[in-house]
Amino acid sequence: MFMKWRTADLSSKGAAPKRGKRAAIIVLGAIMVATMSGCSLLPSETEEEVLPPITPPTISKKPEYEVRTETLEKKVSGSGKMMSQREEKVYFTLDGMHVKELNVKPGDKVKKGQLLAVLDVESVEKEIRGKKLQIRKSEVQMKETLRKKDEMDPVEFEEATIAFEELRQELADLEEQLGKATLTAPFGGTIIAVQVEKGAAVKAYDPIATIADTSNLVVAATFAKEDLEKFSAGMKAEVDINGAGKVAGKIKVMPIAEASGSGSGEGTGEGGTPPTKETLDKYVIVTLAKMPKGVERGTPLSVSIVTQRTENAIVIPVSALRSIGSRTYVQVVESDGSKREVDVEVGQQTSTDVEILKGLTVGQKVVGR
Repeated sequence: MFMKWRTADLSSKGAAPKRGKRAAIIVLGAIMVATMSGCSLLPSETEEEVLPPITPPTISKKPEYEVRTETLEKKVSGSGKMMSQREEKVYFTLDGMHVKELNVKPGDKVKKGQLLAVLDVESVEKEIRGKKLQIRKSEVQMKETLRKKDEMDPVEFEEATIAFEELRQELADLEEQLGKATLTAPFGGTIIAVQVEKGAAVKAYDPIATIADTSNLVVAATFAKEDLEKFSAGMKAEVDINGAGKVAGKIKVMPIAEASGSGSGEGTGEGGTPPTKETLDKYVIVTLAKMPKGVERGTPLSVSIVTQRTENAIVIPVSALRSIGSRTYVQVVESDGSKREVDVEVGQQTSTDVEILKGLTVGQKVVGR
């Protein structure tokens, strides 16, 4: 009994430390779990906002330009079109008749003398037939009058003669109208417009069609009145033709100045007066060094003329030029970065550059605005 007790006692003493360690580990684990779970239950802290760095504003630096040499040109420009050197509106001189035949349309090529249109003159032809019958009767009477001339009163004989001549003149006038009932081409060319339709009633001198010699085209342009004073015949020009590009040319003819108080000069033919012919007198005429292919009458174009040219001109941008009152100056940048004002004398000026005649040399730098 004594020995068993001792063994049991010793076993209890050896197991006690082991149980203590195990309990300590369990307690420590529980504390850690509680701590971790407790942290997750606390509200999350707000993160601190990160502000971007504040960059102080930079003071803008004014631009600097180098004084250089350029070829300066002053130009004037005008607009126009390709025109025929011969162009006419054709018309009838008879009034109140209808178009019986219309043999052309825009774009047709015609030869000189070709029939273009015919009027309905059936009533005139009928009147001519009647007039011829009257004259035949009058001829019989006139023969009888001539046989009795010596027996007749001179005044009576003269009246009979005049009456007979009047009939013959009326017949001649009617036959002349027949000749005016046909319209032919005054020259070979192209029909560029037809102003009437078949069956329409026409008035005397109303345009029927417009014919142009399209084989002989020239550049015709108009310029502002103040620009016309800046150039003259013989000067070079650059013509920009729509669809054909730029072509070199030369001023051939300057426009004729219109008399003060004159109208447009573009008559329509109404009121019994012939329509005004299309003339080149009011245009600046330019001859081309070479006529481009495919250019037709009416093709729009622009013409530019160099009125002043300076080569190797000392120039600066217009934005670098300054003025106060009558003084004109620039700010020059020195080698050490400092700036000083220099008075200058200017010459030719374009939209972007200005010529400096005095005060600057090539290579200097000036301050813009």
